[in-house]
Amino acid sequence: MSSKEKVIALGFFDGVHLGHAALLRRAAEEAAARGVTSAVFTFDRVPKEVVTGIPCPLINSPEDRRDLIRRLYGIQEVIMVPFDHEMMTTSWQDYITEILVKRHHAVHLVAGHDHHFGHKNQGSPELLVQKCAELGLGCDIIPQVSIGGITVSSTYIRRLVELGQIQRANRFLGHPHVLTQEVRHGRRIGHTIGIPTVNLTAPPHVLVPSHGVYATRVILPDGASYAAVTNVGTRPTVNNGADITVESWLLDYDGDLYGQTVRVEFHEHIRDEVRFDSLDALKAQITADAETTRRYFAARP
Repeated sequence: MSSKEKVIALGFFDGVHLGHAALLRRAAEEAAARGVTSAVFTFDRVPKEVVTGIPCPLINSPEDRRDLIRRLYGIQEVIMVPFDHEMMTTSWQDYITEILVKRHHAVHLVAGHDHHFGHKNQGSPELLVQKCAELGLGCDIIPQVSIGGITVSSTYIRRLVELGQIQRANRFLGHPHVLTQEVRHGRRIGHTIGIPTVNLTAPPHVLVPSHGVYATRVILPDGASYAAVTNVGTRPTVNNGADITVESWLLDYDGDLYGQTVRVEFHEHIRDEVRFDSLDALKAQITADAETTRRYFAARP
């Protein structure tokens, strides 16, 4: 059997949440049973954004989506293609036969109960099942996943992230909300008060949690993990601008991370972002935040 053959899960997978998990696990399971490659077919940007011209803020960057799909669910290949004019105007039939089967060697497809595809979203789960049967392909349609009567969806989780309700968002995601970026130079205010931080900025169209302070973990390139106090916002005590930064103080870490790529995992909202009258007051509060963070993780080893 050709190693090119694939079981392909279909979807955009923003957030890579518990609803997506059912698709990804099924794809991995089927691929293992067939002895072929497990894969995801997805797009670099939201099709709706291209069609309507209205920006759609996302839970994750394309890079984080790719990493979560591979790291959490063992998918071997993430096929992330541009959603361009060709893709937008491809009929649903050609989407299956020309792209998924001929170009990417699909032998089995896995999709969600609400998956639509092809020109003007004319393809549906029912049509996918029919076409796969006609072509001799395997096919699974995964039903919706609910928690407490609420359907797990990227739309709902985006709202939770925007509100800073990270613990609830993580419950629906099935993992901590993440932001992976290269550490950039800040104003080094933290160094002057004995609290050195790493500074990240979210990519365009990627959500950051509501302004505030969070208990987080920061994962370094070598896999080492450190508890951290992370401020999301404009740093009103030391900055008069409006630029939003994600600034983390890694507890019990001493080193230079500039230019390296780190992953911040958000676990708990500690407090809102506020302006302090002095750097001493800011330092005292961040020190208290560090103790809150230590207690949080000590209770969840």
